[in-house]
Amino acid sequence: MAKHNTEHEMSFLEHLEELRWHILRALGGTFVIAVILLFSKKFVFDTLIFGPANKDFITYKLLCKIKICLSPPTPHIYQRLMGEEFVTHLKVSFLLGLIVAFPYVFWEIWQFIKPGLYPKEQKAARGIVAICSMLFLLGVFFGYFIIAPFAITFLLNYSISNLVAGTDVTLGSWINYMVMFTLPTGLVFELPIIMYFLSKAGLVYPDSLRKFRKHAVVAILIVAAIVTPPDVMTQILISIPLYALYEVSIIISARVDKNRKKEELEAEAESAVSK
Repeated sequence: MAKHNTEHEMSFLEHLEELRWHILRALGGTFVIAVILLFSKKFVFDTLIFGPANKDFITYKLLCKIKICLSPPTPHIYQRLMGEEFVTHLKVSFLLGLIVAFPYVFWEIWQFIKPGLYPKEQKAARGIVAICSMLFLLGVFFGYFIIAPFAITFLLNYSISNLVAGTDVTLGSWINYMVMFTLPTGLVFELPIIMYFLSKAGLVYPDSLRKFRKHAVVAILIVAAIVTPPDVMTQILISIPLYALYEVSIIISARVDKNRKKEELEAEAESAVSK
């Protein structure tokens, strides 16, 4: 983007050209990792994708030690269409490549945005690539190791009638659910960063976040009830990190608001002195 305090202002086409190269490099990094994962089929599918279907999955073992023993039935996963396994292999390799390459992809995006910011704004956003990457990956891990096991156990055990056949699951359905359990959670964990920028823009204030705290708690409990079996312990286990993110967002918004008021007072003082 155009740099402040520079002699040369980039044209619109130059911006597009620079953006194109950032996108190409981000896609290139994702492609390299996707190719590596493409040749790691056994690890990707047997260990990662179908891991929560295995009774020896680490989450089930750890939960059982604290007397929360989940018992998911072993599903029979089948392909519905010819070639579905091949297409799924490509799709999963790309999605996992995108997740693994997220820090680099975000870094490329930031390198495009950063020059357009003032020095004070750049300083305020220092470390944003590392923080965003950490939050996203934490969200993905939370979705994979916590939400997925509870949700899979609940969905595979749920029954509306004895006439309905047991645990046959299509390959596409399994993959879609695993994506739903992980990627959106990674994005939800970016809530503190989103609130930071909304607060900087003056669109969100800490008082409003505190005012709607009760509504947020209800929404979080509803989400937890949907993705977990119907017992209080597991719902609390899911709800605590989500509520913690909301509280962190309030703290961040309050700090931004405090700094804004401080800057306004300093500006008023400077204005009064100059008069």
